[in-house]
Amino acid sequence: MLKVGESIPDIETEDESGNSFRSTDLLGKKYVIYFYPKDNTPGCAAEARSIRDSYHVFEDAGIPIFGVSGGSVKSHRKFKEKYALNFPLLMDEDYSIAKLFRAYHPTKVLGRELLGVKRITYLVDEEGRVEAIFGGPEGKEKVNTKQHADQIVKHWGLKL
Repeated sequence: MLKVGESIPDIETEDESGNSFRSTDLLGKKYVIYFYPKDNTPGCAAEARSIRDSYHVFEDAGIPIFGVSGGSVKSHRKFKEKYALNFPLLMDEDYSIAKLFRAYHPTKVLGRELLGVKRITYLVDEEGRVEAIFGGPEGKEKVNTKQHADQIVKHWGLKL
């Protein structure tokens, strides 16, 4: 996983609607990029709803948020529609972005080791560097899926 102070990798992809995304286009503004394992798990849904419900706070502060996970355009669109998400979900079907962010690791599920996306959130500063991390071994605290937006709001001192 990346560490605080490291530069974010340059990435290019699209969101679930086909809009282009380039990390270099975000230089000069803070943003959030969060990785989630699967869009059909209760934790992923809770995390997405938390961000959705507080998204206006980030929008008012000029801080965009991007969710990233594996899966197809169809699965991303379905997830976004099911939970009425108001922020983009970036495509990473081959896990190349998760690998660049070191968010793709072996994990144990029911005693079996599988490869998958770890729940990690990177808060990025205006210079494109990691300002803070939630989740993973470097995280300031574990991602609280039901209150994840509150964790981010608190870190940046934003007003609800």
